[in-house]
Amino acid sequence: MKKLPRREFLRLTAGAAAVAALPRSASALDYPTRPVHIVTGYPAGAGPDIISRLIAQALSESMGQQFIVDNRPGASSNIGTEIVAHSAPDGYTLLTTVSTNAVNATFYTNLNFDFGRDLKPVAGIGRTPFVFAANPGFPPKTIPELIAYAKANPGKVNFATQGVGSGPHVSAELFKMLTGADLVHVPYKGNYTTDLIGGQIPLAVAPIAQVIEFIRDGRLRGIAVTTATRTNALPDVPAISEFVPGYEAAGWYGITAPAGTPADVVAKLAAAIVAAGNDATFKLRLVALGVESTPMTTAQFEKFVSDEIAKWAKVVQFASIKAD
Repeated sequence: MKKLPRREFLRLTAGAAAVAALPRSASALDYPTRPVHIVTGYPAGAGPDIISRLIAQALSESMGQQFIVDNRPGASSNIGTEIVAHSAPDGYTLLTTVSTNAVNATFYTNLNFDFGRDLKPVAGIGRTPFVFAANPGFPPKTIPELIAYAKANPGKVNFATQGVGSGPHVSAELFKMLTGADLVHVPYKGNYTTDLIGGQIPLAVAPIAQVIEFIRDGRLRGIAVTTATRTNALPDVPAISEFVPGYEAAGWYGITAPAGTPADVVAKLAAAIVAAGNDATFKLRLVALGVESTPMTTAQFEKFVSDEIAKWAKVVQFASIKAD
């Protein structure tokens, strides 16, 4: 076999190394080169599913590749979250992350993943208020009246939510923690709206989209919303913070990826998500669902998620609520 001159050998070796390096560089530059799956831990038609489909459509259009929504409901979104936490960190499996994920980090003690460690926040999408909604026959009409009434009738004021550990539930527990109001939680597995309208239960803490039409037509009364300020969807309903300084709670949506996803892929995704959030048409679609567009960069969303985990850990511990 003819021996190559040293200079020729080095030239060929360098060329081979450069070729070997091309796929990795190209994948970062060209991402995504194949369909991307956005996992949601909720069934089709639920709020997170609808938001997932809106952002998937926006990303498909802006990034030139198909983004597919993959519904993996169950265990308060923990099944879908675990799938993404254990997926390859390559940017092709993402999670629509919601406020419940931050609650679950403390609420569940035996998960097979660590939400704060195993998921990388990519970007924020939007937030939605919960609303303290009452049957019109319920005596308190304002937050100060509700606090006084609950204290005067300890253990007698029931409120409904969609379940133990849900966003509305912990929002109510935060309210109790800050005010000392004695409210009794009644978790529903199904829809409690009929009971609320019928007066079988006097009060609920509900996602705004679930009760907004009943508040608008007078079948229910909106006492207050949980966001720091009033919402354009119900401008005449005050925010709890107007009476309880420091109170703030909301449902929110964002995108996370498996920890270890390349920084340049995260940056590219985040830029596309923030751009979608600033698009006028996308904003209007969110508003129609009772969701306010609040796009957050990776750094902003990372801090926000960390703060939410810490905030709800305090509430879960204060209320001594545990997973069934």
